[in-house]
Amino acid sequence: MEKRGSTVSSVVHGTFTIERELPYAPERVFAAWSEPKAKAAWFSGPGGQWTPLEREMDFRVGGRERAKGRWQSGVVTDFQAHYLDIVPLRRIVYAYNMHVDGKKISVSLATIQFESLNKGTRLIVTEQGAFLDGYDDAGSRERGTGSLMDALARSLEK
Repeated sequence: MEKRGSTVSSVVHGTFTIERELPYAPERVFAAWSEPKAKAAWFSGPGGQWTPLEREMDFRVGGRERAKGRWQSGVVTDFQAHYLDIVPLRRIVYAYNMHVDGKKISVSLATIQFESLNKGTRLIVTEQGAFLDGYDDAGSRERGTGSLMDALARSLEK
């Protein structure tokens, strides 16, 4: 660790992969990630517990996405992404920062893969994270991403 003024500067790394088999065509699953209205239907905090403050999405290589919201507790989270690679129906790669109450807590690289199955899509989400300045993730990012995948599956049922 190195000192930066009176703040200790540190980083801890973590990687995880989550796989889901979904009974929907890759076109439908990819659209849930790539179309702003479809993504807003599942990419958020739980209903009644998280209120969106800002949402924007420019889905293209070089484009950006932002989802900022306030939890019932008053805590504000801010997801800010930059799309690095998009292969329609196959892969999305983006880098993103997470802020809590204005403080950057992590920087991550996310790779989303879509594999065609006989009766649907295998979705593979891999994240490589750098957790900053004492933020102890303790698996919460993986659990949160798992919850988002559950929300995605529910949104596709509708």
